[in-house]
Amino acid sequence: MERLILGTAGHIDHGKTTLVRALTGTDTDRLPEEKRRGITVDIGFAALDLPDGTHFGVVDVPGHEAFVRNMLAGASGVDVALLVVAADEGVMPQTREHLAILALLDVRALVVALTKTDLVDAEWLELATEDVRTLLEATPWPDAPIIPVAGTTGAGLDELRDALAASAHGSRERRRDDLFRMPIDRVFTVHGTGTIVTGTAWSGTVQRDVHLRLLPADRNVRVRGVQSHGTASEIAGAGERTALALAGLERSDVARGDVLVQGDAWRAANILTVLLTLLPDAPRALEPGDRVRAHLGTDEAMARVTLMGNPRIAPGETLWAQLRLERALVARARDRVVVRSDSPVVTIGGGVVAEPGAPRRGRLADDDAGRLRDVITGAAEAAIMACAGLHPWQGAERAALPITTGLPPRDVEAALPAMTDVAVSTTRVFTRAAVLDAAARIEGAVDAWHREHPLEPGCERDILRRALPARAHPELLHAAIDELTQRGVLSVSGALYARAGWVPEVSTGHQALLDALRRV
Repeated sequence: MERLILGTAGHIDHGKTTLVRALTGTDTDRLPEEKRRGITVDIGFAALDLPDGTHFGVVDVPGHEAFVRNMLAGASGVDVALLVVAADEGVMPQTREHLAILALLDVRALVVALTKTDLVDAEWLELATEDVRTLLEATPWPDAPIIPVAGTTGAGLDELRDALAASAHGSRERRRDDLFRMPIDRVFTVHGTGTIVTGTAWSGTVQRDVHLRLLPADRNVRVRGVQSHGTASEIAGAGERTALALAGLERSDVARGDVLVQGDAWRAANILTVLLTLLPDAPRALEPGDRVRAHLGTDEAMARVTLMGNPRIAPGETLWAQLRLERALVARARDRVVVRSDSPVVTIGGGVVAEPGAPRRGRLADDDAGRLRDVITGAAEAAIMACAGLHPWQGAERAALPITTGLPPRDVEAALPAMTDVAVSTTRVFTRAAVLDAAARIEGAVDAWHREHPLEPGCERDILRRALPARAHPELLHAAIDELTQRGVLSVSGALYARAGWVPEVSTGHQALLDALRRV
């Protein structure tokens, strides 16, 4: 059985929740405010089993503009989007904004449900269909199926189910052999069980009694129970709605936006380097220092934009930028981030994370721009090489490569042995160019030492270390020394290093001085 996440999208009062109830039998409006006002305020959840065996965990999101932040929390992790457009109203502002958000999140598959068709005649229905088709032309889904339905009568539901089943084949592949990560979208307590968190598993698998890390608090937690798509399970994984009972955690210790991860290399990041796209209909250009809201997973944080040498980014443009966050977010390379303006609060763009936990960058060199693009688009070899090349003196932390490349550990480890243009040390990966540069500097330092100290058999390691920049990682020094010794350039005797074949001797100048002293 294929398990995927189906997320609704669309303008307020276009019938998203009614349609989900008609498809699944579940009323996703669970809050008293939602019952009282008759609108969806927060994300709701249901399960949908299709005749072909596809199982969707359904995430129903609010359509009101005041609750777009909740929509973003629900839309993260969606495999297939169900865009709901009411036939009697057609395309509306939140239709456009939700569609833009889905594109920024790189949702690969989309189905349109044209609802409330029982309220319009055939001619109006044709006009509404054309309205939607025109909207889709400039999106990643120009040929998405448009299915007329009526949630109150059930008309068109079978055709909609068939379209959803077909769309599942065009959705993004999620890797179960990856590190587990689950952004949390709901927290509650159950008497006798304790604290429960739910979310969409973005990658990897989780099972009972394993230990995970809760970020950004960086707490170690134990999983005492697992549910997948509402059913108790021994294991849950990528692409599944997942509920986890956590031992030793109070309800107040965790909140929406927190992330559960597997592995020690994850960090909450204060700076993200992103390939940022400003939507064509953004109200104005972005300039350095502008304050924006950055949404990633189920979390959000205010951020200042820096454009690394560019004076501005105009609507419709794509440039490298940094988001300097006022509160750390948990990020991985290749993640999607959505950016909304501070005032008025509207979606203005988004991007792809290339450097989670990035250093502050000023003007971006062309070579580094190419490396950043390799990180987000390249195969494992290119992404690893790029990560090492972005910080040549420090190299890339080997254990963190699945985070900094955005690729599963298996892919990273499979690529490394065949890569001849990198040097792998104990905990780091350096480019061969960096090792050769360091080796040349060390070779020059040793020769200079011999010229200045001709009677000495060799120099200490500290002389070699000082030949490299202070920021150079200690393992680069070791790699460069290994390079020189393997090439027969450097010899090591105890704690002393010398050019191979070096024999201490008196220089011509010193010999003349000695001869003069003997004659006195």
